[in-house]
Amino acid sequence: MYLAAAAVPIPASAADAAGGPPSNPATAQELPQITVIGNTPLGGLGLPLNQIPSNVQTADSKDMQRQQTLDLADYLNNNFSGVNAGESADNPFQLDINYHGFTASPLLGTPEGLSVYVDGVRINESFGDTVNWDLIPQSAVSTVTLMSGSNPVFGLNTLGGALSVKTKSGHDDPGTEFEAYGGSFGRRSFEGATGGEFGNFDYFLAGNYFDETGWRDNSPTRVYQGFGKVGWQNDKTDIDLSYTYADTSLYGNGATPVSMLDYRRAASYTPDFTANLLRFVNLTGTQFLTDKLLLSGNVYYRHLMTGAANGNINDNYLANYTGPPFDCTAPPASRANLTYCAPGQNATSRLLQRTKGFGLQLTDSQDVFGWTNQAILGADYNDSNDTFSQSSLFGQLTSDRHLVYAASPFNDETVISLTGGNKIYGAYLTDTLSPGKLLHFTLSVRYNRNTETLNGYSIDADLGDFGAGFDQESPLKGDHTFSRLNPAFGLTVTPTDALTFYADYNEASRAPTVIELGCANPAAPCGLPNAFASDPDLRQVVARTVEVGARGNRPDQRLTWSADVFHTVNSNDIQFVTTGTNAGYFDNVGNTRRQGLDLSLGGKEGGLNWHLTYSFVDATFQSNFAVGAQSNSTANADGAIFVRPGDRIPLIPKHTGRLVLDYALTQRWDIGGNLIAASGAYLHGDENNANQAGGTNGAGAYISGTGWIPGYTVVNLQSTYHVTKRAEIFARLVNLFDKQYATAGFLTTSSFEPNGAFIPDPNNRSHENAVAPAAPRAIWVGMRVRWE
Repeated sequence: MYLAAAAVPIPASAADAAGGPPSNPATAQELPQITVIGNTPLGGLGLPLNQIPSNVQTADSKDMQRQQTLDLADYLNNNFSGVNAGESADNPFQLDINYHGFTASPLLGTPEGLSVYVDGVRINESFGDTVNWDLIPQSAVSTVTLMSGSNPVFGLNTLGGALSVKTKSGHDDPGTEFEAYGGSFGRRSFEGATGGEFGNFDYFLAGNYFDETGWRDNSPTRVYQGFGKVGWQNDKTDIDLSYTYADTSLYGNGATPVSMLDYRRAASYTPDFTANLLRFVNLTGTQFLTDKLLLSGNVYYRHLMTGAANGNINDNYLANYTGPPFDCTAPPASRANLTYCAPGQNATSRLLQRTKGFGLQLTDSQDVFGWTNQAILGADYNDSNDTFSQSSLFGQLTSDRHLVYAASPFNDETVISLTGGNKIYGAYLTDTLSPGKLLHFTLSVRYNRNTETLNGYSIDADLGDFGAGFDQESPLKGDHTFSRLNPAFGLTVTPTDALTFYADYNEASRAPTVIELGCANPAAPCGLPNAFASDPDLRQVVARTVEVGARGNRPDQRLTWSADVFHTVNSNDIQFVTTGTNAGYFDNVGNTRRQGLDLSLGGKEGGLNWHLTYSFVDATFQSNFAVGAQSNSTANADGAIFVRPGDRIPLIPKHTGRLVLDYALTQRWDIGGNLIAASGAYLHGDENNANQAGGTNGAGAYISGTGWIPGYTVVNLQSTYHVTKRAEIFARLVNLFDKQYATAGFLTTSSFEPNGAFIPDPNNRSHENAVAPAAPRAIWVGMRVRWE
């Protein structure tokens, strides 16, 4: 593993050692030297690490292959400080990656606080700013860089950090490689890649196939991924055209009440399914206009189709309403009849996201008044069109909690139909000035203008509104514009080549998503946080970060270290505010704060590489507001709890740590492993941190859930034996001690007995913890062959 915060410059040529451009500087966007950090979304010259005033962590493809991680998110969780993964969906390709208390998640409705770029394209999806890790083929990843803070240059959603991914090319990754492995959970995986060059032309191709039955009930996963890149380059020009394809089928059954997990650890609540189909084309290029002036640009198109089917218990089943009585033994005579008599309900949806855009960037590395200087001026444009529809299917439930569709002309109603457009205009400037070898000053600013247009309708599906709007269509229309100028300034102090001190202040913002704008009217609350009813304006979230740190190393790499302190305050943060039982709306609720520190220590000794990290993250609400949480013992009769300043934000552990080891037993045999530790955290539904197991809420219901998940320590191992220079066998063992733990969940009302039997009377249902259980001990074994 390479951590840029502790890396040592290794000149590629005399020009590099003198601080000049690399031997072929036009290829800088593909694979920069490990100590040159890309400080903007588009490819360019980058900056030496000692001029970056923030915490920076990097890794490359060799690190990921050595650890045999499943995908990029898995690698981040296993190695990077300040990161912890939440398994809200409980599918290995659908992790929530939390960094310093900010999230990059594939789940709609999650507040997204990290921006993610692949070859200069921001891949936070347009509909909800989500990040789909299953759409990034790990076999195509060359390098990954995680930068802390609210760096405005990286645009929207960079509240807590920016993740930049560079893909491979035939010029830098020649040769052919095939890999196959299998083992626990019925998992089997095949992967191949080949690359090379002919004169000025190069190519790279990669393909992955992954399939498993899963360890929980109803939890299969299938993933197809493909990546191709062709390029042309000379000493001044580099042009690359890449294509990414992904076809994934993911069952992520998420959190399950602990009573069911205690009865059977592999139990699932109701099945949830997501299918993604991606086509992504990206044309990138760099051109040296002069020896000191570099022009970079890209043009791209993303086409993502997502289908989902989420199994639910029908909240309207046998509900109280004011209409005439229904005979549930007879065929339903109306939609209200069907809604009242069916215990099961599936929400099926179809989402099409089409995004096109371009970016231009000019880098000037000319000295200013004899001082070393790098100035970058950039602009980008992103145009997205989204089409979303959701239908409700009602019926009975099988013993394994699947839906038996009720044959009825009133079934399969489209309850949401929405089209939307999102145009993002951005311009940025960053300048790093070095009066000498000791001081380096950085000033950055970015202007964003974001316009969102919504047009559609939603259906009132709440049976409590019978006779007063039930099954009636409401328009969903709106035009929203958000703009802001975000600044940043920082400095680094480098008394020696091996020691850097830095400080930074920066600001960034995120605009409300369609999910939030579609459910933001107190007068028309939504039945669920991801439903749509209306779209009044919300204010954009603004993050302000102060960061101070230091890093250093010994020239022989025997010891490297870094320390970083950060403090981020979000203003106008957005939360789901209750208006009654199971109803509410998104609103700006005030401030939240995330602050803490990262410590990192590592080194090399003989055949041993080791790395130790510790992170402290104190994430708290800083304003008063109400939130719906009827399974909390402090909830009032309407199911609301009241959050106060200082209450901790759920699912963010205060303490996390990692120990990563790699050791070469012989010239042919490598072994390694990592230990991941995290402290406990509050569950969603206990935002006020006041729930007490054994209490009763304001409606008189008994609460058995603690609202808390305990901490955990898990150990993973891997080993590789090099049979020949071209062939090797490997094995990976996860959760060595078969630890039973969870990383995500919420307080909930369980509609099932511990054995999975349905409880028809809501008054007999339990209020308890629901958690997403981590996978048990598992082992996979495989073989890899390669040749030039």
